[in-house]
Amino acid sequence: MATNSIASDALEALKSTVQSATNLISQLEALLHSIAVNEVPSTTNITTTITPPSSSSSSTPESIDPLSLAHDSATLIKAHTTKLSLLIINEPFTPSAISKVLRELVAGPIPALASAVQMCDADKYTLVARQDLAWRCYRVLKELKSLIGIIPQDGKILAGTQKNGTKGDRGSLAATGVIWAACDDVILLKKLGIAGLLVKKVEEYRDTLQDILEELKEYSEEVDEDEDDDSDADEAEDGGVNSVTDQIQNTHISTQEMLDDLMNPRHIPRGDPDKIRDRLESCMKRLRLTTLLYTAIIKRRLKLIPPLPTTTTQLSVTKRLDEVFPILKRLPHRFGEVACAFYELDRNSIDRTMDSCFFDAFAASEMLMKPWDGQRDEFTEWAEKFQVGIKKPD
Repeated sequence: MATNSIASDALEALKSTVQSATNLISQLEALLHSIAVNEVPSTTNITTTITPPSSSSSSTPESIDPLSLAHDSATLIKAHTTKLSLLIINEPFTPSAISKVLRELVAGPIPALASAVQMCDADKYTLVARQDLAWRCYRVLKELKSLIGIIPQDGKILAGTQKNGTKGDRGSLAATGVIWAACDDVILLKKLGIAGLLVKKVEEYRDTLQDILEELKEYSEEVDEDEDDDSDADEAEDGGVNSVTDQIQNTHISTQEMLDDLMNPRHIPRGDPDKIRDRLESCMKRLRLTTLLYTAIIKRRLKLIPPLPTTTTQLSVTKRLDEVFPILKRLPHRFGEVACAFYELDRNSIDRTMDSCFFDAFAASEMLMKPWDGQRDEFTEWAEKFQVGIKKPD
């Protein structure tokens, strides 16, 4: 009886610990999501009392590097997740050991991970870095909560299907792997640093621009075939109106043609009365210039960012970065809209979206015209030539 009572008490304690851990994660998860979408200002404080991992008693929030704190917290969460994963699938089932792991997570790395995001002040580290760190930490907590949610509370280890998963359901092993991957994404940030993170993002934007340029090149080589004569002959041969009527009545053919129209771009007609091809050539030239701008920004600006946070130039550097990054991020999307306008042969939409793109590209070059700590450099001279090229009508 005493043994059963002890086991029952341990299970009750486990249930309580699971609930407490879940409640804490839910609160911090919501906060991190709000920061990730920029709904919470940098000055908002996390009220949870924490002891940052690997920190001395003399450390102050100002002296702690948020990327290092996030790195250490994610490393601990990854290690504890491994313990937790093994405890819920191996005999004997030990609720007290599981509770111990959960208490250790709640006491340190979970709130410390959220605190790292809060310490990543936008004025010191850029809003871009703050939001990126928030997204990565949010994912860790979200996936960790899912794993905690499948901890058995009946005194038995997880069954085979719960361990390995079934169709449509993720098992505990797969859930553990997802948490590891999420933790690795946070750990990577310390190695990247702020400058490395920004470089990585702009490289991704540039690659997207390059993909759009390649698509437009392929599109420019396609010509609308003049099949009017052949179509007329075929229609007369097949019975004219009767043939058209048969196609309209054939729902399958009609639906398929509609899908083809949506999925496949319309070719530029041979006559080209709206001068679409001229616009396309102009767009590709300036899109190529824009991809070169991204490469130059990476080399001459982002890789030369002074260490953040700094004492003197910090505010001007972070402010400039946060002003230009929304432009650099949205340009690939806007060039995608340009491509769609070409596929639709919509002259007005082409002109409107192209103007918007080239205005943004000009603005980005202007914002980064000066070096971080001077008046002119090689990029300045290149950017002035870029601005002439991006404005020059063809």
